[in-house]
Amino acid sequence: MKDERRTTRLRFVRAIHPSSFILHPSSFILLTLSLAALSGACRRAPSSDTRQLVAFSGPTMGTWFTVKMVEPPGGSAEQSEERGERGAESGERVDNHPSSFILHPSSFEVEALKGEVDGVLAEVDALMSTYRPDSELSRLNRFAQTDWFAVSPETAAVIDEAVRIGRLSGGAFDVTVAPLVNLWNFGPEKRAADRVPRGAEIEELKARIGLENLEVRLSPPAVRKKRGDLSIDLSGIAKGFAVDQVAEHLERRGIRNYMVDVGGEVRARGRNQKGKPWQIAIESPLAGAREIHRVLGLDGLAVATSGDYRNYFEKDGVRYCHIIDPSSGRPIAHKLASVSVLGASCSQADAWATALMVLGPEDGYNLAVAQELAALFLVKSDSGFVEKATPRFEEEW
Repeated sequence: MKDERRTTRLRFVRAIHPSSFILHPSSFILLTLSLAALSGACRRAPSSDTRQLVAFSGPTMGTWFTVKMVEPPGGSAEQSEERGERGAESGERVDNHPSSFILHPSSFEVEALKGEVDGVLAEVDALMSTYRPDSELSRLNRFAQTDWFAVSPETAAVIDEAVRIGRLSGGAFDVTVAPLVNLWNFGPEKRAADRVPRGAEIEELKARIGLENLEVRLSPPAVRKKRGDLSIDLSGIAKGFAVDQVAEHLERRGIRNYMVDVGGEVRARGRNQKGKPWQIAIESPLAGAREIHRVLGLDGLAVATSGDYRNYFEKDGVRYCHIIDPSSGRPIAHKLASVSVLGASCSQADAWATALMVLGPEDGYNLAVAQELAALFLVKSDSGFVEKATPRFEEEW
């Protein structure tokens, strides 16, 4: 029963092709405007509007999550269902802008829902964390043989998607880069002092990475490492996957107006407390500062952003960020400061954002256009940052 419950709660929704990053005419995201510390507590925010805002947050996966939901005017589940039925009969589109919150949020229900969300996130962490020695991924990484290693359906699906995007990106997104991440002191094996590795160290570990050394099957779910010392890091896709799982859990509970944020990766649907698409800000990629670059409304989509401006160290006047280029074995060193990718799947957006960030402002942009991704690039210039948006993004914004 435990496995059945987990499988029910964690469903991996996979688009057939990255061109399925179809945009809804009212959307975008990244840094949520309200990651104000709720300290893990639930709240029902007062408002002169008749819409009821419910929010809760807490720690997860080494970062923070926030969930916001809105109960629109009208109230009950029965009324919401009747409105939906009438809309369907009249031909009105009720799926993209539903007006139901179906869960009528008493304090007890909100606490119970937060417990369910905590459980969904805890299961993702137990499967895919590189910081927990007891996680499924850590056990796979310690497995030093080249036989098939049985994993959960969720882990197999995420690795399969990561390999697919890795190949489409020419290896720019490579989940086997873990040894180099640790070498540069950005992984779980963190040292007290940062240092720049020697060239020989980098070349030695580069020989251990590569998607050609990794196989995955979905049925029965298992992973095979062609090198026993291969190590996998899912940090470039796991947060997005966690967002998707929480969003899908809310959908199964009948909640249609929500925003989910896990560590800055966001997915939202419906309307906020003011009856508008969820207002989400794209952060200006400034080290040591928090400024909003752009705000857009999000309904029915997810966005993930990758950037070089938060996690880095400096040595001898040179800044080294946490994003490692698998081809060089070194942190990226180009003028692309951040890239935000928009799509139906947060896990896919998460992986693509990392891939494009590795490739840089020219190659990354060209790949995003070729894959028909909605992506916004912020490129460093002498006067600040220059926007560079793909045609798919510009069609909608």
